[in-house]
Amino acid sequence: MMSRISELERYCCTLYDTRDQLKRHIFDRADQAFEEGDRARDRVAYLEQLQARQIEMKKAFLNAIGGLPSTDAPLNARTTHISKGSGYTVENVIFESRPGHYVTSNFYLPYRREERSAAVLFLSGHEYEAKHSVYYHEVCLRFVQAGMIVLAIDPIGQGERLSFSGPEHDSSNVIWGTREHQHFGVKCHLLGESVARYFIHDAMRAVDYLCERPEVDPARIAVTGNSGGGTQTSMMMVCDDRLAAAAPATFIMNRQQYMHAGGVQDAEQIWAGLTAVGFDHEDLLLSFTPKPLLVLAVQYDFFPIEATRRTVARCGRFWDMHGKGGLMRMEEDASTHRYTDKLARAAAEFFREHLSVRTDPVAADQAPLSPLPVEQLLCTSHGQVVLSLPGAKTVQDEIAARCTQLKRSRDGRGTEDKKGEALAWLREKVVTPRKPCDLNVRRISVGATDGLQAEYRLWWSQTGIMNSGYMFRSEGVTDDERRPVTVGVWLGGTTKLADRWSWIRETCDKGRDVLVLNCSGVGPHEPYAIYGKPLHPFFGVIHKLTDDLIWLGDSMAALRAYDVIRCIDMIGQVDQPGSEAVTVDFHAAGRQELIVRLAAALDERVGRVSSDSPLVSISDWVKSENYEEDDVMSVVMPGILQYFDLGEI
Repeated sequence: MMSRISELERYCCTLYDTRDQLKRHIFDRADQAFEEGDRARDRVAYLEQLQARQIEMKKAFLNAIGGLPSTDAPLNARTTHISKGSGYTVENVIFESRPGHYVTSNFYLPYRREERSAAVLFLSGHEYEAKHSVYYHEVCLRFVQAGMIVLAIDPIGQGERLSFSGPEHDSSNVIWGTREHQHFGVKCHLLGESVARYFIHDAMRAVDYLCERPEVDPARIAVTGNSGGGTQTSMMMVCDDRLAAAAPATFIMNRQQYMHAGGVQDAEQIWAGLTAVGFDHEDLLLSFTPKPLLVLAVQYDFFPIEATRRTVARCGRFWDMHGKGGLMRMEEDASTHRYTDKLARAAAEFFREHLSVRTDPVAADQAPLSPLPVEQLLCTSHGQVVLSLPGAKTVQDEIAARCTQLKRSRDGRGTEDKKGEALAWLREKVVTPRKPCDLNVRRISVGATDGLQAEYRLWWSQTGIMNSGYMFRSEGVTDDERRPVTVGVWLGGTTKLADRWSWIRETCDKGRDVLVLNCSGVGPHEPYAIYGKPLHPFFGVIHKLTDDLIWLGDSMAALRAYDVIRCIDMIGQVDQPGSEAVTVDFHAAGRQELIVRLAAALDERVGRVSSDSPLVSISDWVKSENYEEDDVMSVVMPGILQYFDLGEI
């Protein structure tokens, strides 16, 4: 019997290549939005139109990330250690970006500087050590050598700011960098926000600190960083008007080209709905006009250099509108993804020129400043904030507090008002983006197994995307016999029959038919892998395609909830034609229950919903420190907790 079930699991109708349909559907929608964005920017011909675009895109960006936290709390900055290097000192400084949220940083003071000096905020990329990595330490010293003060900070999840470094955590499996960012990013999406808001806020508070230092000229502060630091630099270019110059490194590109190249990005680099309004990296650059801007890039990056060159070339005219065409430039190096020494020296010279640094220039053959030992750059006694500072908070604390605030806000609305608003929002997300079409059901008998007849069905859920499933019924039951149907929804769909066979068999023995559903991208419709990565974990293909949907203001959860509704349409058409009261029960496994619950809120034809492990609350998931990451992106519905939690509608 098991060999027969294995055959059923491997069966795939060859009518269409359904594995490529979901990606094509998403990419086609995104391509259309990217092209409209290009056309909108091409229509910007006058300074007034440019300024209007800047205002529009900044508003859209802030809306996408959920706004910024309050910045009125005291910094409570303190220096924990001072080290003397060759030609400079480094102060190890801790400040609070928000009460209890400690930011660790290195404040570099060159011996050779002006009384009130220009300063550079250095934002680290995805290096484990962040501000105190040898690599970034040497980059910072290039700016110090050029006569500028530097403040380098640790971002969330790196350096001395790992959120999961407490004694209860297993040090052999440390979560840091992109994984920590994504871990929090999922929860922020559910709140209708982005974890990016906290990265930006930390950097803005770092500028606050620089402005408080008597050695710094607040009118001459620049920002730079590469990779994830290039992301933070670019976001600061949009959000902080105090910056006098910027040099984003190894990040600026063209999102359309990067999407087709197959890249997956970190959580703070995903800005919900912005592709839908035509936003691209050109808008990051034009937001900074007419200030001095140096785009730094490497030719062998995973960000396509062609995309960077295109974006820079298309944006030069925006500086020309201000009569300042020479203030936006690009510097390249022949390297892989890195803030190379060549780029560091180019940025240092650019900042010297445009921040009017009046110290003597650095000779071309002058040796770089000698770095300090790494341990002298640490701000905390144990090397981690959460281990060294009692009461230290993490982004998880912010997320839990925001979750509680949203619950109070929902409870403050009348029951009927809340339900009406929630259902209207849900319908807009689940139904409005779809392109309805005829089901055109295909039915293929594949024989009997273990006393059950099996029929493979394939139908169109929406234009361009097919769903499928096996309909199982007891042998001897004919099409004329209208039996109640239970739909099974689980990860893997019909490719995971063996794991669920006892349930399928028992349900059919109770006089019901069972349809095992393959939603979009599930089972035989699973998209082709990207670079050989596993399908479901973070940064796999489902994660990538979900991110591309989130950029469009959509989600995989909403798309699959629509699949559930269309599955009921299919059952009504094939199994219960002419019936005015079609009711379909569902049995879900794990978090896949969520997409059934979303469909049930919109479609009264959903009957009883059962689950192996019933979901009680999305809020509980958000507030919990740990959760199962596998395939979590496919059930993330951005903004859901602004309107309802499970059981509230």
